[in-house]
This record gives sequence, structure tokens and C-alpha cells, in this order.
Amino acid sequence: MPAIIRERVCWSTISVTRALVFVLKLGIHQLNGFRQEPDLPATFGIVDLFAGPGGLGEGFASLVEDGHVPFRIGISVEKEASAHRTLTLRAFLREYRVRHDTLPNQFIDFHAGLVPEPDWSTVDAEAWRLAIDEARALELGTEAAATAIDGAIVKLRDSYHDTILIGGPPCQAYSLVGRARAKGKVGYVPEEDERHYLFREYIRVLDRLRPAAFVMENVKGMLSSTIESRLVFEMLMEDLSSLGTGHGHHYELRAIRVEDGKASLQEAAQPPDFIVRAEEFGVPQRRHRVIIVGIRSDLAGNATGAQVAVSGRARVVSDAIGTMPALRSGISSGRDDALAWRREVVEAAKQLVGIYKGKDDGSLGDAFASVAKRLEDGTASLRAASCLPEGYGSSNDELLQWLERPALRAIAQHETRGHMTSDLGRYLFAAAFGEVRGYSPKAADFPLALSPNHRNWHSGVFNDRFRVQLADQASTTVTSHISKDGHYFIHPDPMQCRSLTVREAARLQTFPDDYLFLGNRTQQYVQVGNAVPPFLARQIAALIHASVTKAGTHPA
Repeated sequence: MPAIIRERVCWSTISVTRALVFVLKLGIHQLNGFRQEPDLPATFGIVDLFAGPGGLGEGFASLVEDGHVPFRIGISVEKEASAHRTLTLRAFLREYRVRHDTLPNQFIDFHAGLVPEPDWSTVDAEAWRLAIDEARALELGTEAAATAIDGAIVKLRDSYHDTILIGGPPCQAYSLVGRARAKGKVGYVPEEDERHYLFREYIRVLDRLRPAAFVMENVKGMLSSTIESRLVFEMLMEDLSSLGTGHGHHYELRAIRVEDGKASLQEAAQPPDFIVRAEEFGVPQRRHRVIIVGIRSDLAGNATGAQVAVSGRARVVSDAIGTMPALRSGISSGRDDALAWRREVVEAAKQLVGIYKGKDDGSLGDAFASVAKRLEDGTASLRAASCLPEGYGSSNDELLQWLERPALRAIAQHETRGHMTSDLGRYLFAAAFGEVRGYSPKAADFPLALSPNHRNWHSGVFNDRFRVQLADQASTTVTSHISKDGHYFIHPDPMQCRSLTVREAARLQTFPDDYLFLGNRTQQYVQVGNAVPPFLARQIAALIHASVTKAGTHPA
């Protein structure tokens, strides 16, 4: 079945009848050839490179404009095995929803942990076939990947009004943190790091596809990354700007700007203009990334004056995870049960009461005393919980409407990690300190009794070694480092004394609750941290759509 006939329909807002009418229209049009007629809504085929678990693609695929789904993913490419599994499952669920207007019961049971993962091809063979055709496990830069992508490009050109290219090369070689860590590797030569050059494969595909627009995302560190004394960003901009020069349409590069609650595409006066701040789009996270948008020159006039409203008020951590079931952390060595955990935390709380009693205004001492009393009088929480919060799926809040999916029977992947007993006191201190003082403690704020056994603890090197995510502020950037030890992602509730779960991190990244991450827990954390927030991506998709579809425009 040609891709255009399988037009995606938003499962939550479009009726089956409306979908059938639209598919029939497309079917009639199909008899006249693949290219859409001007009176039909424009549908764009998406090529998603370096897709990870699919956050950027999810945003584009979930957009609905006047009852029409304008973006369909034609091919998404990811080489990491667990992320590719996640990507494929999500592609399958989209196809299934188009065909059945619901989630499969087998997925709902699997999501709830009631059954092992089924063979999805037995649930819906055609939807599974289409999913594995869409999500490809390929290493970009190889001949196999180039062949597969070039073949997909031919199909996309025949099937859609036009195309869009999205994605971004791996960020490790560009990022400031990544480069700092790499300095410690014996024989590491930045100029020879192949990740520096993967953006050239993006440009090769861009040159071959010639889409209506492209969206390239990367970390801020790429603005200062250099190769042989030249700025990587400068070379990238030259390559992007030169495409098509002298033999076809070129690309006009634009930065995303938010002003007075609306986003638009503007010319950039300087490189930092390309930095997009996720919190300006209602994402509960201070995630700042470089996003370059290119509009093909024959459509660039449409982008002038195009703007979309961005999501309402500024969001904070409690908006995303405040309704999640409370949990206790685990103990990574020795006895791990609720009584042993409570004993360790109560002991740490009482120790801190002794240290802070009567000091300053007494508020910190009172906070630790409150934790000790409540734990002694109550029962310790479980390490995992899947019960849906009260009122789940019925909120009028825009963010919760995006995160919560009423068809679900449970919360998935909400299970804590184990921590060393010595770290429990530090987590308790950081959470209580943040609650009382309104900011996360630095190394110098910790009492000596809780100082880790690091020579450089007070040198400033470990200044942010333990960082709490404050309930009434947007979180710091969720990164793949959350997979390591969780010290940078401490839960704001002192009573829980733990790092964030996979699901909590996913919610801060604005992944809907029915977005299931496959692989082991470490791989799940890495996928979440490496992704683009889908809630942000959907708003960028709306802006791209507004910028390339004004009346009277046609593709080249």
C-alpha cells in the first residue's frame, strides 16, 4: 500500500469516520498519480537521521492541523540496538492506531508488566511490516546506510507533496562535557574523532533529498568546537548555505525565536541566536540546544511572517512528576528492604538534626527532624509502583493532557535504583536543603560528616556532584549521564531520598506515558537523556508547517 494512502490520523482527536473520508480522497487522488492536488492538504514525508528513541520524530508525527496529519515518517535511522527497538515499537503503535484507532490490548498488557513482550507481527502483521520498513538499524556513513536512505528518498518523492529532513549528529564529540572527558583518553585526537564528521552525512542526505525544510539539532558545545583551529559550526554553516548554489534552490538558514508567546523563524545575527531554550515552549526543563532550520529558497518567502503560539506558562518539575507515586530508593549493597532503608535514612536525618539544631534560623534542622518523625511514624514506600494517579487522564492541564494517556492501565518504568548507604544521607541533605533554601547545595554547603572520600571534594571540581531537581523550578538538562549514578538528578522530596526513575526523567523530557523504552534500565536512561523533548518538537513541527504551506505555494 503506498505511503500516501496510509495517512496517519491522530488517535485522540480525529474520528474514524473522518479518517476514512480523508483516506478515500487520497485513494481517488492516487489514481491520478502520487503527487497531491492543490486542493488536498499537503502531506510531507519525513527523513529522521540519528533518531535515537524518536523524540524529534514523535513531535512531527503527532502534529494535527485542522484534522489533518501533515507529517509522516518515511524512514528513521538509528544504529544503537536498544534505541532502535524503541523506535520500531513506536512506529508499530502509530501504524496500528491508524488502522484501528486505538492501542492494541497486547501492548497495554505489556506496558503494564502483565505479560512478556509479544511478537508484534502476530498482533498486526501489516502494521509491523510497515514499522520495520520505517525504523532502520543502520550506521550512518556506511555504504549500506546510504543505499537504504537513497532508496527511501525515491519512495518519498513519489509518495508525498514534499519532504522534511530532521535530526542531528551525535553530540558527544561536540559537547563541552564530552570533549573534557575525551581529554583523559590516551591517544585521543579530536580531529580524528569520526563523530565530528557525521554531520557531513546529514548534508549528503540533505543534498540528495532537497526537502522543503530541514531541522538540525545539536548541543551548544558545537558552537565552540574546533577542528584544526576552525570552528565546526562555521564549517557547517558554510556547507549548509552552499547547497544548491549555482545549480538549483539553496537553503536560507533561520533561527527559532520566541517573543510575546509566539515562535517564528528569523535570520540569525550571531551563532548563539540558534540556541533554543526548551523552557520557553512549556517544557519543564532548562534544556538549551542549537537548532538550525533551513527553508528551501523557493519557499523561503512563506516563512516571512509565519508564527505559531507556543505552549502556555513556564513549567516546573512538580508539573511533570508531582503526581507520580512516591517511592523509596534501594540499597545497593547489603540488606535491602523497607525496614533497613528506613533505619538508614532516619539515622542520617537524626545526625543532621544534631548538626543543624539551633544553627541559622533552625529551618534546616526542623526539616531533618520532620523527615525522621514522619518515617518513624509511617511506613516506607515501595521501590516500584505502577498504579495510575488519581484523576489520571482527566486533567485540563495542557502538559498533563500530553503526558497522560487514558487507555493505559498502569505507569511503566517507575522503579528506583539502589544507592550506597553513604549516599542516602547526601540525597536527604540535598533534597531538604533545596526545599528550605530554594537552590541546590554546592560542595561547600555539605557538612563535613557527609563529605565523600574524594581528595578534591572541596576544590571546586565536585561542586555540583550532588544536585537536587527543585520542585518549583524547571529541571536542569536531562542528559545520558543520568544512566551512571543519579547524583545529578536527585528527587526533590526528602522523604523519598533517591534519584529520578526512568519514567520521571521521561516526563521531564515530555515523553508521553505510553512511550515505552526498550532495553535494560541503563539503556533506557541513555535513550531518554539523548532525546529531543517531543512536546518541544511538536511545536517546532507546527512552526515548520506554517512556514512552508502558505496558500499558492508548490514544491520545486
